[in-house]
Amino acid sequence: MTWLPLLAVGPALAAATSRPSGVLGIGFLAVALGAVLGARGGAPGREQAIVLSALVAVTLASSLASALRERRERVLAAVRSVAEAAQHALLQPVPATVGQFQVAVRYSAAAAEARIGGDFYALVPTPYGVRLIVGDVRGKGLPAVGTAALVLGVFREAAYDEPALLDVVGRIERSLGRNLGHDDFVTAVVAGYPRAGRMEVVNCGHAPPLLVRDSDVTAVEPTHPAPPLGLSALTSETPSLQVLSFTDGDQLLLYTDGVTEARNHSREFYPLIERVARHVSNEPSHTLAGLHDELLAHVGGRLHDDAALLLLRKPAVAGSTSAAERQAPVGTPTFCPAESH
Repeated sequence: MTWLPLLAVGPALAAATSRPSGVLGIGFLAVALGAVLGARGGAPGREQAIVLSALVAVTLASSLASALRERRERVLAAVRSVAEAAQHALLQPVPATVGQFQVAVRYSAAAAEARIGGDFYALVPTPYGVRLIVGDVRGKGLPAVGTAALVLGVFREAAYDEPALLDVVGRIERSLGRNLGHDDFVTAVVAGYPRAGRMEVVNCGHAPPLLVRDSDVTAVEPTHPAPPLGLSALTSETPSLQVLSFTDGDQLLLYTDGVTEARNHSREFYPLIERVARHVSNEPSHTLAGLHDELLAHVGGRLHDDAALLLLRKPAVAGSTSAAERQAPVGTPTFCPAESH
């Protein structure tokens, strides 16, 4: 009689993994086994009845717990399905080839169950060349996702409508000015490839893109830094256009601060420039796969901030680029004043 109550462990543990019918089956076996052992041990009828009643009660309670767990799992599966649909709508899949470029994207949300976060990216072919954006919304959660959706919606529309890249940025700035709170902002890099050999970049308070040429990796620091989007009313600085030489074989890596600010157990930041030089290849997907795996290993398997990587490569075409052009420097940046916002 001392050990018979331990039979209740069976249905109690079954509630964590089994369906209600399975819990009832295990509970029935526990009650039957308790009755047999009690009878063989000569247990008093009253005490045995109390033990068996307790086993029945635990079995019924465990069955109810199993049913509630299954219900929560169905709700969670539905939420995950909605999150995946929202991610595909917000962060549309990028094909391996867009226009004349090879492209690869890697995105990891810090909230693993949500699948989406405040980092965003988009790459679209337009009448004015391929245009892309990578950015980071201040904050996390649903408000950040809503702001990211707003930025991407405006960008995808303006990228097709506006001939000048600065006008695309201006459209985004005006939209955010109408919809963001006083303390909210968005850092972003907007880039475009209007014609052969010319890459235009507008950096609004974001981490500098990395230009990869052969085995050299160079951070494209803005000469005249601009504030993040949504803060133009607080400063007289306006976004400026930076023009880079971008020829066959060159690559441009855009990323968010979830990559460069990822820390290991020793609180050391992830050395992105050094690791890009180690993993660079002619296949952007292979390059980002190596970077992403190494980034997760650096932080111990789980990121604490959203992280996005977008790599653009212009494949070398035989006879399309002269030797003089290939030896050209990164390019002397030129700047154009943005319209007032």
